[in-house]
Parts: sequence; C-alpha cells; structure tokens
Amino acid sequence: MRYDSITEAIGDTPLLRISPEVHGLRGIDLYAKLELLNPFGSVKDRAAWQMTRAALPGAVERGDTIVELSSGNTAKALALIAGMHGLRFRSVTNRMKVPEIKDLLLLLGAEIEELPGQAECLDPTDTDDPLTRMHRMLAESDGGYLHTDQYYSPLNTEAHLTGTGPEILRDLDGRAPDHFIACVGTAGSSTGVAAALRASGPGLDVLGLVADKSDFIPGIRTIDEVHEVGLFDPATYDGIESVTSDQAIDGMLTLIRRCGILAGPTGGAAYYGAVRHLRRVAAGSTRRRTAVFIVCDRVESYLSYLRTRRPELFGRPARPNSVATLGPAEIAAAKYLDVEAARKWIAAERPLVVDLRGPFAYAALHIEGSINIVDELFDELLHGGLPFGRTQPVLLACPVGEKSAAYAALLTRMGHRDARSLAGGIVGWRDAGAPLVRD
Repeated sequence: MRYDSITEAIGDTPLLRISPEVHGLRGIDLYAKLELLNPFGSVKDRAAWQMTRAALPGAVERGDTIVELSSGNTAKALALIAGMHGLRFRSVTNRMKVPEIKDLLLLLGAEIEELPGQAECLDPTDTDDPLTRMHRMLAESDGGYLHTDQYYSPLNTEAHLTGTGPEILRDLDGRAPDHFIACVGTAGSSTGVAAALRASGPGLDVLGLVADKSDFIPGIRTIDEVHEVGLFDPATYDGIESVTSDQAIDGMLTLIRRCGILAGPTGGAAYYGAVRHLRRVAAGSTRRRTAVFIVCDRVESYLSYLRTRRPELFGRPARPNSVATLGPAEIAAAKYLDVEAARKWIAAERPLVVDLRGPFAYAALHIEGSINIVDELFDELLHGGLPFGRTQPVLLACPVGEKSAAYAALLTRMGHRDARSLAGGIVGWRDAGAPLVRD
C-alpha cells in the first residue's frame, strides 16, 4: 500500500484467530484485534487522530500547543501527531510510573508537566486533582491550547464506533461475535466497539476488565478509578471483572511465546480475562461461540515493569520481601485503623506515618508529621530488610488504603510488631474532615 501520511495507516488492523491449542477452549473461536500494529504502536492511535484531525488546521494557524492528561499511549500518539504538524505537545500527569514511557515521550519532543493531586487516580471533585487543575488552567488562559480531553471527548468513543467495531464486523463476515472482552482505561475503545457490535444484532456479551484493587497494570484502571472517567458507563458492560498484574503477565507471555504477538501487559490481561470468562460461560454448552479481545499495545515499553515483577524472566533471582508474594488472605489479615482510631493512635503512640503516594500528591496535602516514601522506593527498601526498628509503630497511608494494607501485611510477615494501614487512605482521611497540611 502507498500512503502520503503515516496517519493514513491508522486502523484496519488484523483480526487474528488464536489457535484452540493455545487457549484450550472447546467450541470457541477466539480472535485478537491487533491494535499494537497501528503505526504509533497502540489502540490509542485511533483516538488521538480522531480527537485532533478536524481541529489541526486551526491549531496550526494559531500555533497552538496540544495538551492532554496522559502519561502513556495517548500522549505518545499525540506527541507524534503534534510534531508532524509543527506543534508542541504537553503531557500533563500526576505521576509517570513506567520510566520507558517517560523517556520515549521526551525523545519524541513532548513537554511533561507533573501536577500535584491527593491521589494517583482522577477525582474531578477535588480542586487539587490534575484534571481539575488542567481544566482550570485552560479556562483561565487566553487560548493557545488544543485540549483533546480523552477522558470526556466523544471523539474518543467515535474512533472505535466508526473504526474498530465495524472492522471487527467486516472481518467476521458481518456477524457480531457472541462475546467482546475489553480492558477499561479511558473506556473509549470498549464503549465504541460495544456500541458498534450491538448495533449489528442483539445478544452480545460485553465483559469489562479492570485492574485488581491495590495492583497496577499499565493502561487499565481499578474498579474505583473507572467510575471517575467521564466516558465510563456501567450499562455498556454485562459484567466487570478484575485481573491481577501476575495474571496479566501470564496472559502476555502466552500471546508472545505461543502466538508470536508482542503484546504488552494490557493485551495479556485481556487474553487472560477472556479465557477465564469463556471457560466459565461455555461450560457444558454445545453451542459454538465467537469471541474477540483487543491487544492494545506492545511489550517493549514495559521491560522495567516486567523486570520488577518477574526478574526470573531476565535470568535474575526472585526478589525477597515482595508484596507480589502475598496472598489475598494474608493481605486481608493486615492490621488497619479507620480515621478516628488512627488519629487517636497518632496522638497516643506517635507512630511513624509513612505516606506512600507520589511526591506531588504528598506536596499537595498530607497528614502533618508524615514522611513521604513513594511506594516503588519503599518496595526497594523492603528488599533489603526492615527499614526501621521492629518495635517502631508504623502507620502506612496510600490513596485509598489498598497498597498500604499490602505493605502492612508484608511488614508483619517480615517480623515487624506493629505495622498498620490507614483504612480508606488519604482520600478517606480527607472525606472524614481530618486535617491535612500542604508543603
């Protein structure tokens, strides 16, 4: 094929049948929509182009800066589109958790602006939240910005309603699949594809996949976080299930090693969740079923993420004292305190209060007297043993109380005598009206 612009190569990605010898499901035709083969490397290429295409001529004439709340694939695609048209691109975020992505964005010429926020997830009701701050900044400016607004723009959904979904139907000879399984990030792809597939006929089963609470899978939100996304509509999904980072990596390894698909962790989560769901719904049925999931992006950007969680994949010994080795029962048994009990304990016992959030979130608002150790750094410290005395009372705090519970459980396993987690995290502390201070 011959193109005049790389943007013409966005879309028309292959629909690949996964061999039953790989997935092991009887009576199931399972297909992967290979969005990693878009020219910029991800499913977000479609939304980035759809959100900018009509506005670019005016933006070029004015010399606008494209701006988006993104530290991932959307930012990457927008940075490339901006550069192609002689425009600047600014990535606004409150924390960049995958170093390769940050390095790549800088290589592409992006400006990265990290804003403070109380939590690592979006909270539009919070005046210190990055999304709220950015909207305020844009409203107060005299122009000069093209804000693509991926969390709320209907163009995000439209890219998949008019592109990805119809392509799946075309490649399935006009018949909608019985099942569509999608990871939920901004919710644009799952919402748009589901709408396109449902319009072709009734009976579609849509499963949304979210990251397990307290876990992190790049590109996927937790069940608490998805409700803060403007495009998310629970009615889109017939069910929502969670996937752990370990399960996502297992699925990713299957796609890479058995199918030759260089999928990232999000694609692995989609495959794992699809097989698990289909095994359950098809049990005892003789009806043949068709299912589709999306492989969102490529593995190369996540090597540090994988190296941390699966060092053995790179010929390195397993790391000691890791939260990844904790079971659900062990985490559930962690000591925790609600806000009222925590305030009394702080006043009486003066524990070391460790805030596990990012530095910008900590700087915005934190518990007076607490110290800030970002969870990744705290994780590194624990690999070498207890970073403080066994008898030192410790209260751990994170955005919503999930990561802190895991670390409290790990400290207890390591022999610490009194490590506790703040139930509800800093968000719960704030909502209870407890005092917070600002740097």
